[in-house]
Amino acid sequence: MCKKFYIFFLLLNVLGTISSQNSSISLESAPNIIIILADDLGFKDVGFNGCEDIPTPNIDKIASQGVKFTNAYVTYAVCGPSRAGLITGRYQDRFGFGRNPLFAPNDPNMGLPLTEETLASALKKANYKSIALGKWHLGAHESLRPLRRGFDDFYGFLSGGHQYFPELWTLKDEYEVKAQFDAYKTKLLRDNERVEEKEYLTDALSREAVNYIEKYKMQPFFMYLAYNAPHTPLQATDKYLNRFTNIKDTKRKTYAAMVSAMDDGVGLILNKLETLGLAENTIVFFLSDNGGPENHNASNNGVLRDGKGSLFEGGIHVPFAMKWPNKISAGLIYNAPVLSLDIFATAIAQAPVAITTKNQIDGVNLVPFLTGKNTSNPHEYMFWRKFDAHNFATRDSFGNKMIFIKANNMLFNLKQNISETENLIETHPETFNHLKQKYDDWKSKMLDPIFLGLNTNEAYNKTHPNRFVRDNNQKQ
Repeated sequence: MCKKFYIFFLLLNVLGTISSQNSSISLESAPNIIIILADDLGFKDVGFNGCEDIPTPNIDKIASQGVKFTNAYVTYAVCGPSRAGLITGRYQDRFGFGRNPLFAPNDPNMGLPLTEETLASALKKANYKSIALGKWHLGAHESLRPLRRGFDDFYGFLSGGHQYFPELWTLKDEYEVKAQFDAYKTKLLRDNERVEEKEYLTDALSREAVNYIEKYKMQPFFMYLAYNAPHTPLQATDKYLNRFTNIKDTKRKTYAAMVSAMDDGVGLILNKLETLGLAENTIVFFLSDNGGPENHNASNNGVLRDGKGSLFEGGIHVPFAMKWPNKISAGLIYNAPVLSLDIFATAIAQAPVAITTKNQIDGVNLVPFLTGKNTSNPHEYMFWRKFDAHNFATRDSFGNKMIFIKANNMLFNLKQNISETENLIETHPETFNHLKQKYDDWKSKMLDPIFLGLNTNEAYNKTHPNRFVRDNNQKQ
């Protein structure tokens, strides 16, 4: 009896050891995932898209060591809804995030609904550690903040923008805010505590990114690094401004300095990955949250029409690159249209265990398309809606784009006319009607916006007079 028990005990130990080894192997093979998100970056303001006056050697490495997407899109033309789509892998209209949210720390409905699962929450099922850095803009209420949405660490700010110089961060918390854009002056948060930061904002976020890579180097991690640069206000230190004495336009010069600071940060991150031996098995994505607002921050969208806020290409067609040396060949150029939603699907597909998402996602895993295993197009159709303006658009995989703006029906073939200057509506009405029907089918599954947005700030204030007043039950 004792002998049988002893043999049984040995078998349990052997099986446990094998199981432990297999678990270790799967965790070690799980790629780290880093999303680097620029804010209001122009399509032509990176070297891999032909920028001539702002060197971006580190951002360009992501493209040269991996893949450059020439037809990459976000799902909305301004910050908040675009980010809601990216972080959930779903069209934001599915859950009523069709407006740019206001800064409203007392409102649990002003931001990403709790019905939605973030990429951090999904990856937690595969034992990933997740870090959010920089701009949040998915809700300022305590129930909507990063640590309540699947992230283990947060360093950044909750609002849609921020001052860059720490001496301008004069408000100790969200309840010293008295108006929407006062939130740009709040002190930064580490997790849920306000901190005294001394560095230029972009540099501080880059420093924290490097520190968290060091912290989590022994386990799979997901980092969402949402730079504020080069969103206004246009502010840069002499260190970066002095690099652009050749640029005479002061606005463009400051913008260039801000992009250069971000590029330096990307370089620090890539170098840290190399130093720690993590570079080969880390997926790095780089993109902008929407197109550049050329008149506001001196960005350059190149041949693309219009910019931020528009459903023409300049508002939604963004610079996008990805690298993963373990799986993706260097120097790829991928021309089929892809969406920011694909980042979510790509990330969870590489996890060491199968991840079942809480909700239906709209993105697709890009890896089979990049390795040649799947030769079809990732998306047959893509959709955009600006609910309040009653503007909408549909693009198909052949380059046809239907767009309705200011009561005008327009049709373009982007493969022939990326600048959207030749309206084909008269000669190809059947193509327009087909794309319009696809849009109507899609819209029927979407929700109207569930909260008021940035364009209705005054109306919101009237119905929420205690918008910035601390409740006695809230933390001091």
